[in-house]
Amino acid sequence: MRIILYTGKGGVGKTSVAAATAIKSAQGGKKTLVMSTDPAHSLGDALDIPLSSEPKEIMENMWAQEISSIHEMEKGWKKVQDYLTALFTSKAVKNITTEELTIFPGMEDLLSLLRILDYYKNKTFDVIIVDCAPTGETLKLLSFPDMLRWWMDKLFPIKRKAVKIVRPIAQPLLGVPMPEDSVMGEIESIYKKLDEMRNVFTNKEVTSIRIVVNPEKMVIKEAQRSFTYLNIYDFNVDAIMVNRVITEEIDDSYLDTWKTIHKKHLKTIEEIFSPIPIYIAPLFDKEVVGLSMLTKMGDTVFKNESAVDIKYSNRVQSVEKVADEYIYSIYMPFLNKNDLDLNQKGDEVIIRAGDIKRNIILPRVLMNLSIKGAKFEEETLRIRFGCDEND
Repeated sequence: MRIILYTGKGGVGKTSVAAATAIKSAQGGKKTLVMSTDPAHSLGDALDIPLSSEPKEIMENMWAQEISSIHEMEKGWKKVQDYLTALFTSKAVKNITTEELTIFPGMEDLLSLLRILDYYKNKTFDVIIVDCAPTGETLKLLSFPDMLRWWMDKLFPIKRKAVKIVRPIAQPLLGVPMPEDSVMGEIESIYKKLDEMRNVFTNKEVTSIRIVVNPEKMVIKEAQRSFTYLNIYDFNVDAIMVNRVITEEIDDSYLDTWKTIHKKHLKTIEEIFSPIPIYIAPLFDKEVVGLSMLTKMGDTVFKNESAVDIKYSNRVQSVEKVADEYIYSIYMPFLNKNDLDLNQKGDEVIIRAGDIKRNIILPRVLMNLSIKGAKFEEETLRIRFGCDEND
């Protein structure tokens, strides 16, 4: 099974590229789902077909879906929703619907992950293509399992026991319902599923991320940052999709200046992201809407290639033993070493890279060792681990 996530700066054409890839995949005989996790859904607009919260068959071998937070909450998180509703209404919150009470920012991210995992485990489709929200939201989506790991591992067992003990006393005194153990169990189940999802996302034989860019300076800069952060999380970027390129074949002298600018930026993209394959979608003479134009885009971009094969795979994190020490390496391109900060806390290494912070659970072989030094060179952070002198 294959999972492909399309991300990029808002407005670069992720939805069109994702839909075109899905059509190409379906034409190749693979049972394919294209789904949108962006709260501002535009997948149905791109296909020119109304979509719903459940997969809708678009053509032979192809389905499309726009994730609905309300639908997913009612379907898969009912006990938690019922508890939150009871909690808020107990304090006389009026004129607010159940859905408004229980749908929080970022909920789309969480519920999308759970639905993708469900399809993966049940082998519902051969290929799942995800039209993600703009870059920043996609990074939140992909980091969701890691963000919950610490809280669930360190605090959740304590809180669950505490709630059991204080519920009989606190509930009458506070006048608000305390969560039942079944509610806490559902939360724990969701966490376990997210942990499974993280393993699926980092499995390079299953999941690829493709960054969609336009040949524009600001867009390229954001793509570089995204690529760095995705490497920190050990996700596989297997292709760069350059959309709306004004090529030499476009016969219009008015666009000559833009042809020169795009040609220059294309060269920059190739130099920056090499050896990752670059795929180019030209600026078409018609709006890319509807199955006919999306099919044309897919054929133009991928030609006779499979649209869903893994285009590139490279190990971005590794552990190597050197003498009495271990070297933990993380490939982090386009980063200034002055933006890096590194700390160790127990079995975790905390890495800050610009505005991104990641708590990395160390491989088992490194868990009882301490950081002896670190060096950032050739776009790779190398952390030395060894035993303390007193050990």
